[in-house]
Amino acid sequence: MSTLTCGRLDLLERPLLVHPATPRPDGTPQSHPMRARWDRELLWSTSTTGRRKYRNITAEPPVAVSVNDPDQPSRCLEAREIVERIDPDPERTLLTALTELHGRELNGAWPGDAPDRAVPGVRPVRTSRR
Repeated sequence: MSTLTCGRLDLLERPLLVHPATPRPDGTPQSHPMRARWDRELLWSTSTTGRRKYRNITAEPPVAVSVNDPDQPSRCLEAREIVERIDPDPERTLLTALTELHGRELNGAWPGDAPDRAVPGVRPVRTSRR
């Protein structure tokens, strides 16, 4: 279980989009919203091995993630994290869970990238809040 006690971890437990930022090969940041699931130790997301985000985190494991409270937009959490592990997910297990968690349905419209699906687990090592 995480020892983080920043008073904003509830934001990770809600079905909110997180905004991971990773360094590109040229050093500039790349960020875009993603669905994620917090298991009280690692923050899990889903990607494919051919996507820029995946290539960024495998080349440079430090990641920063922010999430805002839509009910109080100035209430937010930023976590500096390290990629602890990356698991294959050819069955799309996490993609399915995240889709359902966020109240959406795939309706059989699976992306054709199942063999390349991976789930990085990142561990927060430091947080800040506002």
